[in-house]
Amino acid sequence: MSTALRLRSLLESGIHRIGELEIQADASNICYILSHMADARLANTPSFGGLEVHHGPADARDLSTYAEDGTYRFTKGQTNLKRGWVMRLENEEDLRLALDQFYPACLGLFFAWQDGTLEIETLREKLDRQTGMYRFARTISDAGAQKLVQEVCGPAHSCAKKILWKIDPNTLLDDSEASRYNGIVGDVSAAEAIPLLCREACNHFVAECRKAAKAEVK
Repeated sequence: MSTALRLRSLLESGIHRIGELEIQADASNICYILSHMADARLANTPSFGGLEVHHGPADARDLSTYAEDGTYRFTKGQTNLKRGWVMRLENEEDLRLALDQFYPACLGLFFAWQDGTLEIETLREKLDRQTGMYRFARTISDAGAQKLVQEVCGPAHSCAKKILWKIDPNTLLDDSEASRYNGIVGDVSAAEAIPLLCREACNHFVAECRKAAKAEVK
């Protein structure tokens, strides 16, 4: 089954949230309406409540690049997606294209996770591949890495993703808000949302590992 058809099945089952995005079908059920979750009520009105209207998925990349205050969103998993817009999408394929620009590979990762085929990389595997100025990140201690997860990851630090990786094959993450987070933004149940998944430490985390590793040897 194609990704678009699997997406349709999820929507028909009651899914309507992914990250900070709210997905709604219009009254005639001939298209989908995508908006920031905080603008869902406005997006569900005939005139879209004055929201800036976009047709098709092409503008999703620009809408997701900068936060409301104009700062660059260095990772698309940040919980600072700007508001004030609505996107009209004609079919599930257009919706898939839009979602993959707001949250790259979000659907593919979720479906692979559902199917048990998602490849997850440990932190040590990720760090061992670093070269150049980031090579020093390899030397961070396990304790330093565990502390960093609690200082960088999870909703308290504006990250919307569920962490799937471990420190190494035998070392789980310490229990914390960050390690327990389910990747679902807002007050909705798991039956209503597609979680955002983190299958490997992001580049931002690697950069922080480098800083922390250097601090450990001072």
